[in-house]
Amino acid sequence: MFRTPGRLYRVLAIAEAITWTILIAAIIARAVGAPGVVVTVGGGIHGFVFLAYAATAVLVALNQRWHPGAGVLAVASAVVPYATIPMEIWLHRSGRLRGDWRLEASGDPRDRRWYDRLMRWFLRRPWVLAVLLVVGIVALYVILLLVGPPGGK
Repeated sequence: MFRTPGRLYRVLAIAEAITWTILIAAIIARAVGAPGVVVTVGGGIHGFVFLAYAATAVLVALNQRWHPGAGVLAVASAVVPYATIPMEIWLHRSGRLRGDWRLEASGDPRDRRWYDRLMRWFLRRPWVLAVLLVVGIVALYVILLLVGPPGGK
């Protein structure tokens, strides 16, 4: 399903936009009388997918060798409702999502950097990478839940 970085990025960009819809709908529902738990649930779903999108954006940025500014912009686009969709379109049209996962080193001197070697090791073991990402995202999610919602209660 995620044979290319572009495909993975697209799925998470769309999922992040969908969860914005869930969160906004929950806020509207609460405003018209629904119990506050709808925002808690919608916010929880959105928060988890937000973290997954951010992790995916960083992974794809490293794999595709984006300029750091493009990676930061990709992550930051998740803060603005629905901005991940135009971001994905721009990245696609500019060729930044073109290509495959970099599983093997090439003649490029950047392939000798320690984090490129580490990334290739994980990319050759996608289940290990997936478990590591899920554990990291869940851990961060739990920490953020313990800290509390943005803006306090």
